[in-house]
Amino acid sequence: MKFKYLYIFTLLFSALLISSCSHDFLNTDPATEFSEQAVWTDAALVETYINNLYKKLDEPLTDGRGKSMIVDEAHYRGNTSARNFNNGLISQDGIPAWNYSGNYTWNVLYKSIRYCNIFFENVDRVPFTSNVTDGKTLKERMTGEVHFLRAMYYFHLANIYGGVPIITDVYSLEDDFQIERSSYKETIDFIIDDIDKAVGLLPEDHSGVNRGRVTKGAALALKSRVLLYAASDLYNTEIFPEYQNQDLIRYTDNNRTERWLAAKNAAKAVIDMNKYSLYQPNPASAEEAAENYFNVFVSKDTEEDIFVKYFTVTVGQRWGLYTSPNGYHGWGASAPLGNLIDDYEMADGTKFDWSNPEHAAEPYKNREPRFYGTILHNEAPWRVRPADAQGMDPDNRIQTGRREVWNASTNSVDVIYGVDTRNSPIEDWNGSETGYYTKKYLDPNNDAQYVRQSVTWRFFRYAEILLNYAEACIELGEEDEARTYINIVRKRAGLPGINETGNALKERYRNERRIEFAFEDHRFFDVRRWVIGDEAYQPALRADIIYKLNDDKTTAARPIVAHKVFEERKWVNKMYYFPILRDEMNKNNLLIQNPSYE
Repeated sequence: MKFKYLYIFTLLFSALLISSCSHDFLNTDPATEFSEQAVWTDAALVETYINNLYKKLDEPLTDGRGKSMIVDEAHYRGNTSARNFNNGLISQDGIPAWNYSGNYTWNVLYKSIRYCNIFFENVDRVPFTSNVTDGKTLKERMTGEVHFLRAMYYFHLANIYGGVPIITDVYSLEDDFQIERSSYKETIDFIIDDIDKAVGLLPEDHSGVNRGRVTKGAALALKSRVLLYAASDLYNTEIFPEYQNQDLIRYTDNNRTERWLAAKNAAKAVIDMNKYSLYQPNPASAEEAAENYFNVFVSKDTEEDIFVKYFTVTVGQRWGLYTSPNGYHGWGASAPLGNLIDDYEMADGTKFDWSNPEHAAEPYKNREPRFYGTILHNEAPWRVRPADAQGMDPDNRIQTGRREVWNASTNSVDVIYGVDTRNSPIEDWNGSETGYYTKKYLDPNNDAQYVRQSVTWRFFRYAEILLNYAEACIELGEEDEARTYINIVRKRAGLPGINETGNALKERYRNERRIEFAFEDHRFFDVRRWVIGDEAYQPALRADIIYKLNDDKTTAARPIVAHKVFEERKWVNKMYYFPILRDEMNKNNLLIQNPSYE
């Protein structure tokens, strides 16, 4: 069974409010009283209330930006905020570009938590029936959903702030808002408690219109991620020795082995459900592996899905428009970095190396299958061009290079730029600055210029669980077991198994995760929890591609490709955590700021 997140329209919320009211429309209660007096007396309205909590969950497909542009995955064309973020220009007065990443800000998350707390305060007032659907009563299922959602919101806070105030009451304007931050350990313990409650209350499967709501498997997947992060370097080592409140940002005991064991067991609990599997795990060829990987992200649902959000075309998302090439009238705004391209292996599992003459001569040849399922590179085949570009590209292949062409009439060399470059005759301002575009999530049957996409966003998929389990095994010294599970993922990717040990195995695993989850909003957090910020925030690379003029004045059939620095990036250690903004600090005198932001 696949589990899909049900997208609920504001119009539906309004319709339910009207249809559930027993009074004549003109005699309805004032809007300020309606929620208090009516919502908790009607289970249908409560369900709609919860649906709107789902809408608060973050996903980057809505506008195609996400967190890839503020880590070493992508470049956001012409965006000063992203550039400032990538150079550590973060302070108590602002976190540039963070508002583009979704519903992750302090005030939005706490507002969502407040909505959860309102539910818990009122749930016993709701006249639920005792009917059972999918093995659970409506009260059980709804209560489980809200425990999951509140855990998710607090997890987002913990990832970027460390320990935060744990609020379970519903504050009014008359209440005292002064509350201290809980320790990081207390925050994680609270999140796990919410998840465990959700696990006990949620069904394993949903049927009918409930398909898409969170399930037991989704809750266990969240638990796997929470415990994996909690066992990681950032939260278990002293990164800021001068900071006086270490318990706010990390564990201060010596029980890290127990945390890795808990992370391992949490991932194994999902595996042992025997409900999920990789999509097309046994490709017959490299070409099939690339197609299978690509299809995971343009399919509505697969056997790999644990918790996803899906869209209709009517209210679909803008990923296709934001990321597709300008030669297709896309905006090319969030484009893959050359830094990411360089980390894709060769088809035989060896590292790509610019110092290898064979690799450098044809850098897009014989790369691993996920490269072709994720990246639109120069000469990559793509969909039929729009009418105004078909004459410029009869082969329907991406053009991000420039050609030197001999002009006999002027006895000089003309430079002709590809239709997908920033010197294109079609919307040059929308061209990628990196020479690459993201293929992942692009529906080839959809004209993103005019039609919103309806591809699915996956919050949790089974490949993550397999790699979570492998990482915990590595850290526990169980290397044979770790390799087994890494190689399951690699087999689906059409790659040979790995056999490294020790630090080499850890590095191989980390690159595997980087590639498998590219543009899925994992990398931003992985960089931080592994404490590799200085490695990740290196100068940004772009592809420089030129078809040189031959001595006989013909143009070379094969281009010269090189990666060159085009934007500086700089890591500052304070970026491992975010500052609590000054406005929030001023509201609550008991808050203690994170390190290096005073």
